[in-house]
Amino acid sequence: MAARHILAIDQGTTSSRAILFDASLGVVASAQREFPQHFPASGWVEHEPEDIWDSVLATAREAIAKGGLSAADIAGIGITNQRETTLIWDRRTGRAIHRAIVWQDRRTAKACANLVAAGHEELVAERTGLRIDPYFSATKIAWLLDNVPGARRRAEAGELAFGTIDCFLLWRLTGGAVHATDATNAARTMLFDIGRGVWDSDLLELFGIPVALLPQVRDCSAHFGDTAPELFGAPIAVRGMAGDQQAATIGQACFSPGMVKSTYGTGCFALLNTGTDMVRSRNRLLTTIAYRLNGETTYALEGAIFIAGASVQWMRDMLKIFENSSDAGALAAKADPTQNVYLVPAFVGLGAPWWDSAARGSLTGLTRNTGPAELAQAALESVSYQTRDLIDAMRKDWKGAHDTVLRVDGGMVASDFTMQFLADILNTPVDRPTIL
Repeated sequence: MAARHILAIDQGTTSSRAILFDASLGVVASAQREFPQHFPASGWVEHEPEDIWDSVLATAREAIAKGGLSAADIAGIGITNQRETTLIWDRRTGRAIHRAIVWQDRRTAKACANLVAAGHEELVAERTGLRIDPYFSATKIAWLLDNVPGARRRAEAGELAFGTIDCFLLWRLTGGAVHATDATNAARTMLFDIGRGVWDSDLLELFGIPVALLPQVRDCSAHFGDTAPELFGAPIAVRGMAGDQQAATIGQACFSPGMVKSTYGTGCFALLNTGTDMVRSRNRLLTTIAYRLNGETTYALEGAIFIAGASVQWMRDMLKIFENSSDAGALAAKADPTQNVYLVPAFVGLGAPWWDSAARGSLTGLTRNTGPAELAQAALESVSYQTRDLIDAMRKDWKGAHDTVLRVDGGMVASDFTMQFLADILNTPVDRPTIL
């Protein structure tokens, strides 16, 4: 019997998930596991690489078992991942030299400010479509090389490997046989020329990063390699990789210029397909790769919001105003309509279109009668206000961005309260998928 199933691995910021699809794209089985977040200093966010690997392997095996299938039934694995999160590991052992530095981490803000002050912003924007910001991988790599004893020497000697999480997982899944990433993840490093589709030697020199660290860059739909037989009982081909926001763009079928999707997970990320047109933003958005298939690159404008669902998690874990994140919508619906409470969720700075790494969160409009319901409402509404900023910027940047349906995905879209408020504030239809 031919293999007719696809195993999707979604490695996110707070959890890893595996979903098994059949030939008609119906969900056969799924599994999800959260893992710890580490905050060693103000503005620092780290993940333990072994926690990530363990959660991915466990959820993949669980989904296969739940589906009553074996490796022989699976035609391929697709991997999507939190994008800019940065890892460096030993090529011999496969062990990371330090915890992963998460995309939210702001420890390199001063280094980025110095690069801007030195006049390098135009070069970076021209080659990569990105702003010089701690969000992206380049300064995280440099920090690891400069702060882990011996790392720079070992990197120059070819003993170490860099990768975003997709790359690290591929290395582990293939037993260290393949060191590769895809074009969408490469485009988020601040080291990749998105026009020529190559690692840029000028940027590598600017950030002080040895070329020996870097993975091969392939199309999103390439055959990336086969899993080590001992992981799932037999090899399974890894046939696709893309950063989470780009994967969502593909999954939402935003294949025509002008189509927009917005993902609501830990953060919020809106992508506007601009086709073969590499639009240079005049409104502080990012120009990036939407996907690369058959050697042809499709571009996008992207707006990145650092905190979305994470604000709900903050209220759940730190303020303890509800037990489950899914309770936030029902609680918000009970809020006093005469109060106007607003949350600015700048816990790790502000992303597009503000790009203020020094900003911090605030609550305003509090009264003596403000309670959990009003706080929950403020957290959920803050996501929509930020999305409005992004959509307004897209409409200013590109004439094809008007009058489009917003396709949404991510954990927060299960909230009827949030999605209705989003549709109202944007004055546009919001299209929610059947698989949440």
